Amino acid sequence: MRIFNDVIRLSEFNNDLKGLEKRFKTIEEDLEILINKQLALFHKLNRDNKGIFEISGLGISYPRIFKVKKFACRSLKGRGVFSGLRLIYAYYHDKDIIELVEIYFKGDKTNEDRDRILKHYKENNN
Repeated sequence: MRIFNDVIRLSEFNNDLKGLEKRFKTIEEDLEILINKQLALFHKLNRDNKGIFEISGLGISYPRIFKVKKFACRSLKGRGVFSGLRLIYAYYHDKDIIELVEIYFKGDKTNEDRDRILKHYKENNN
């Protein structure tokens, strides 16, 4: 069963994920669970577990850009949802499409790649 009409992965996202898979063996499965459970609850049922935040200050009104801070990864035993993994995604509400932009480990970098976000979405808002 598909929760969203589509889930698209940017090529840069795939590169990020490939690099993380070497360290976090369960990340692909954990990502699917996150999309099908946490993102579905947030966008379909308006249930907020305080782990998803809209990124402000980008000057982008469509699509809405979000950061997931609560990302459970089984490869990071004992840390639960506070694994330190971060997911950046765009949500097209009218089309019900999730677009995965970036995934990173907080220990490697502190914030999202705002240049990447602007490169892909700024032209939609001009």
